[in-house]
Amino acid sequence: METVVRTDGVMDVMLDMLIERGYFRTKTEAYRAGIIELCGKFGLAKDAQALQDELAARKIEKISKEIDEGKRKVYPLDEVLEESRRRRKLGL
Repeated sequence: METVVRTDGVMDVMLDMLIERGYFRTKTEAYRAGIIELCGKFGLAKDAQALQDELAARKIEKISKEIDEGKRKVYPLDEVLEESRRRRKLGL
């Protein structure tokens, strides 16, 4: 997911200070850290396994959609294993 965040005034000054003092390399890193902190504050980050499960489910949905749209190709396991053996034999 991509999100555009616009800030000005005090928020920009605070972000610049965080970067200048070396806490973060970019504003994006600072935003991410802030989101994680908020999730912790509101108790949304307590169950790490539930978060991992949600991420896995979203990834599966994304890949399934890409397969359905023809953006990804699916290969039979035997073909993948055969190609892997061939590459190992060639030292690739």
